[in-house]
Amino acid sequence: MPSTEITVETHDTLSAIAAADWDACACPEAAQGGRARDPFTTHRFLKALEDSGSVGAGSGWQPLYLTAHTGGRMIACAPLYAKAHSQGEYIFDHNWAHAYERAGGRYYPKLQIAVPFTPATGRRFLVRPGFEEIGRPALAQGAMQLAQRNGLSSLHVTFCTEEEARAGADLGLLARTSQQFHWLNDGYADFDAFLAQLSARKRKNIRKERRAAQGFGGQIVELTGDAIRAEHWDAFWRFYQDTGARKWGTPYLTRDFFDIAQETLRDDILLVLAIREGAPVAGALNMIGAQTLFGRYWGCIEDHPCLHFELCYYRAIDYAIAHGMARVEAGAQGEHKLARGYMPTPTHSLHWLADAGFRDAVEHYLKAERDAVEEDIDILTDHGPFRKTTLEEPR
Repeated sequence: MPSTEITVETHDTLSAIAAADWDACACPEAAQGGRARDPFTTHRFLKALEDSGSVGAGSGWQPLYLTAHTGGRMIACAPLYAKAHSQGEYIFDHNWAHAYERAGGRYYPKLQIAVPFTPATGRRFLVRPGFEEIGRPALAQGAMQLAQRNGLSSLHVTFCTEEEARAGADLGLLARTSQQFHWLNDGYADFDAFLAQLSARKRKNIRKERRAAQGFGGQIVELTGDAIRAEHWDAFWRFYQDTGARKWGTPYLTRDFFDIAQETLRDDILLVLAIREGAPVAGALNMIGAQTLFGRYWGCIEDHPCLHFELCYYRAIDYAIAHGMARVEAGAQGEHKLARGYMPTPTHSLHWLADAGFRDAVEHYLKAERDAVEEDIDILTDHGPFRKTTLEEPR
């Protein structure tokens, strides 16, 4: 590729960037009408966050969308935000902030390349096909220069791909390894085929949980696309508020986000609802990628045994198998997922720190943390629910 000049720009609103240009970088695989590999970096999803007020003024997530151009053409972009806190990230750096501020530094604001409130792995340096070699470094270096010019403490790239983590490390960012629990599809014909690979005790427990959940006194429905209606969002908003109030104090998404989702995102959504006496009493919201089902939110207004497991984990597995999807990502944390077939999986992030001494301290910490995460994954995998022998066990 001939040498060309690249310009990098920031934008405080996604309305300044044409959806076609953004999605040509974010989801080129969907250009012919297919499904986006990562629904969270599409123009429509990020714009729903912005238009709903979930990000922007007062949220602590100030948009600074990054774009790279050459020859009058946009070749790359990234969802960049100025952060006034560390909430809604799920790659935790609160201890870094406290340590830096105790030493007399100012940690906030910082820069974050991420999908707000979304602990799901995906590309963060979004590059138009054919421009990978120049687009990704342009975005990374542009973000680091922006932090330097403005005297900011740091830049963070969270839930990036493993390939991006390696490339970012080559560019001088610190790589961090964390852990989630994902379900992997081994070509299962149905849910029973998946269960057949588990130990007898785990298989029996899952069947027991599913029976208990399905006996809650109502029906469970799976809705996507035009089957989702406004009243479903009214119900889900109540669920989401309840969960958000208990976990975070204030829910991250506004009510308007769900109205916009009905208009622009309903084909990307799988909504699983438990309905009793004609009214939804619990629900789980999933986002549908090309090969991955992403579990995002759960909530309820009635407590029923094992209903959470059924709606969030088992129905997601059912859907992934039925649609030939490779995996289910069930969100952050939760070792209880292990017993239900969700295995420990490394996740990746990148970090640039302006202060050299602080950077050295964090680099040492990350090495020790990485070793601990790898050891933990090995131990948890060894104690996973799958059979340890090829000998047939009673079912």
